[in-house]
Amino acid sequence: MSKVLREVPPITDKDCFYIVERHKSEFLYPIHSHKEYEINFIENGKGVQRVVGDSIEEIGDYELTLVTGDGLEHAWKQGNCTAPDVREITIQFSDSLLDSRLLGRNQFASIRKMFERARLGVTFSLQGIMKVYNLVDAIPSMNERFEQFLTMLKMLYELSQDEGARTLASSSFAKGEDDHESRRISKLKDYISIHYAEDLRLEDLAALVGMAPAALSRFFKQHTTKTLVDYIIDIRLGNAARMLVDTTTSISEICYACGFNNLSNFNRTFKTRRGYTPRDFRALFTKNRVYV
Repeated sequence: MSKVLREVPPITDKDCFYIVERHKSEFLYPIHSHKEYEINFIENGKGVQRVVGDSIEEIGDYELTLVTGDGLEHAWKQGNCTAPDVREITIQFSDSLLDSRLLGRNQFASIRKMFERARLGVTFSLQGIMKVYNLVDAIPSMNERFEQFLTMLKMLYELSQDEGARTLASSSFAKGEDDHESRRISKLKDYISIHYAEDLRLEDLAALVGMAPAALSRFFKQHTTKTLVDYIIDIRLGNAARMLVDTTTSISEICYACGFNNLSNFNRTFKTRRGYTPRDFRALFTKNRVYV
């Protein structure tokens, strides 16, 4: 496979961020990536298809998503949207805008954690969007740039408080983790990330971290909100999705290379959890890529 379009936003060293507001009836920009952080707000776009890594979903009337992952593919496609006037506000800024020294301060702790999660893409709840709606609405038309910067900081803080925000791409697709965990969980995840294609038995995983199988199952669910079986399936699917996007390897070969031992089960599980069959998922990325 060739590389996905690598966008270079028009941000200079003297700019804090780049803001553009559009009114549109079509979403034609291809799946792309860039190193800059991006906030994308869409109003009146019900039915638009959001693609962030291996997450593909239809959005509602309001959408606000943050992407901070360098190289994480994303796009908003037409999908089933038929609205004649969709409003979109895109804000892009460098990862150096708020450097590690500033983000390391206690007052910025929640924003730092939000940026870390957004390496997989973070979409915000309707309640969270409504809390910052007036800020997002005002930013594009502000003439005073310092006031614009302060408004953006306020918006980032409010978004970082949204308890309904959720990550989108799987960590195995985006090649990144979305949180900090106990040593046992980290050790377990590291092992699974290497051996996901093998037969992973609960007894063996429990022995790896010195726990009884039943205790490990409870411990893992408490710390990750997922069962161990579901987590392993998601890791396998994320790696499968990455292979579908980045290689021309056949679907049956990908199935077995990622730890599935039955092609029909792989196809069924992939469609249930990703919304597309592996073949249709690959076609979506191939169709919407621009080769450079």
